[in-house]
Parts: sequence; structure tokens; C-alpha cells
Amino acid sequence: MPPTSPRNLTRRSFLGRATAAAVAAPFVGRAQAISPILGQGEFRYRVVPGWGQLDEKTPVDNCHGIVCDRAGNIILLTDEPKNNFIIYNSQGRLLHKWGTEYPGAHGLSLVMEAGREVLYFTDLKRHKVFKATPSGELLGEWGWPEKTGNYAREDDYRPSWTLHLPEGGFFILDGYGRDYITRHKADGSFVKIFGGNEGGITHWGPHGGMVDLDVATSNPSLLIAMSDQQYLLRLDLEGKALGRVPLPGGNPRQIRRHKSHYFVAHLADNWPADRNSRGFLSVLDANLRVISNIAGTSPIYGADDRLQPMKHQEEIFLHPHDLTIGPDDSLYVAQYASGKTYPLKLERI
Repeated sequence: MPPTSPRNLTRRSFLGRATAAAVAAPFVGRAQAISPILGQGEFRYRVVPGWGQLDEKTPVDNCHGIVCDRAGNIILLTDEPKNNFIIYNSQGRLLHKWGTEYPGAHGLSLVMEAGREVLYFTDLKRHKVFKATPSGELLGEWGWPEKTGNYAREDDYRPSWTLHLPEGGFFILDGYGRDYITRHKADGSFVKIFGGNEGGITHWGPHGGMVDLDVATSNPSLLIAMSDQQYLLRLDLEGKALGRVPLPGGNPRQIRRHKSHYFVAHLADNWPADRNSRGFLSVLDANLRVISNIAGTSPIYGADDRLQPMKHQEEIFLHPHDLTIGPDDSLYVAQYASGKTYPLKLERI
């Protein structure tokens, strides 16, 4: 990606690490000391003080991806190469760690394949997607889609996340490269490429997302968190745009579904104009209407049924990048550029 890319500026130069470290500690400490009630309506939470805090033997840098396995354990992906993967139990105790060779570790997906759980994760600096067991056995990898002719060089390809179909096929979002999306069969073989600027559709930042199944028809579509664009984008499996869900004031980095609700991590509201913004989480109902903002202002829909601009309210988070939901409905939040802070756990009340 050219060095003058606006997205490159917003993602990489928004905060120096020294600055992040300086501002992170007061907010994290305050969150754990006070533990205010966050959110509105039926979706209200409180931070669990001290959850997941480890020592210098198990450091983190940017905490990018986070998932919950069938046993309720939390798997964290960080671009700290001393231990890219950190596996916690639900009480925040360290169970296992692995990975020393993924300096650009970014997106993380947990998938059931042939009755077992496997991980798919992306690496921005190695320009690849990897597949592994939760214990660290590497099962496969995919490099840049050179044969498509859409890329002049490997460095143009910086995959951010993978989205997975129920039968095993998957999509790769090139969210920090050229905005293309590639589709693959369950065995990993290439099917097609779409997105970018083709057909007059600018995907500009397909950062994270999920395969969403229509409850009535079971028809799958792609629901994509559009980096820096303040909306979710719905596509069919061929790449045709089906609609947008505006999230004014937010900055959706990832969306996760739990039961009948959707949870969105906003890296920072009013990005990048307000570089002091902290970010928040949104809870959406089955119709993709915001019903609660955790550490954010109450969602308000105007007379025209349009969502009014949202913003962070309580200074709890520092750039939420991903989240996962535990069996007890607790939230676990991974944060980017947050001064090497460990993930937060929020218990539902």
C-alpha cells in the first residue's frame, strides 16, 4: 500500500507506542478501581478488576484478536512475538501460550472442522493467512493471490481477517492491502476474487466481519465491519452489495454474533479527527438496531428513524479491536495501541 494511503496513516501513525503507554495506564486503572455500570437497558456490564493480568514472562503488544472456545477458555492473539497466542481460562489464569514468528498477527477466527476446533489467523507483515490447532500445530497457510493479477507484489497484500461458511469455505479480507476479498473452498483452494474498486464499489477498509445466516431462510451473507467508515456493509457471497447499517460516530473494527444479538467493537469514535477518543462497544438486535452502547452514549433514533451520532462516554476502553462472548454472557475485549494492556473482561449484570 502506498505510504500516502489515508488508511495507512490512520492505522499506523495514530498513536506512538510511547504515547499509548502513557495514556493507557490511568484509564485501565480507573476502570478497575471504580468499575461503573456500563451500557443501557438489558445489556449492562461491569469491568472485572485485574482479569487476565500477567507478568513480564508473558507480555502483550497490540491485542488484536480474541475468541472463546467450547470449554469457555479465552484465546488471545497479540503481535508480541514472544508469545503470539495466550490461552486463559475464564478466571483469567494462564493455561498455555505459543507462537514466536508472527510479528504482524492481526485477525483471529475459531472454526469447527470435522468435529474439532481450529484457528485461522492473519499476519500483516508476513502477508499470509495461517491455520493451526489451538495448541499451536500449524495445519496450513495461504500467501498473496499472485495468480489473480490483482497484485503487483506480495507487499500489497495485507490480510486482516477471515470469514467462514458453515460447510467450511471461507473468505479472506485484504483490509490493509488493496481491499479485495478472496473466496476459498473448504480445502483452501481459490474460487474467486472481488471487491477493491471493481464495478464502482469501493470497499475501502473491509477490516473484520462474519458470515451471517438469515434466520428465516438460512441464506448466508457477509456482514463486514468497515474500517474508518462508520458502517457495516452487507454483501452476498458473490460480492454484490446488499445494504449498509450506519453506525455514526463509531468505527467498527469487528462484529460478533451471540445468540440473537450482534456485538461491535469500535476502535475509536470520530476517528481520526479526535485522537483522544477511547472507543466503545455496541450491542445490536436481530434487526441490526443499536440497543446499548457499552462505555458509550445511549443510542438514539430520530424521527426519521436514523441513528444519531454516538460517542464514547466512560473512559474505560482504549481502542477496542475485537471482542468475544463467554458462555455466561461475559464480554472479553482486546485493545489496539493501548500501552501493552491485557484484555478486559466485563461481566453482565
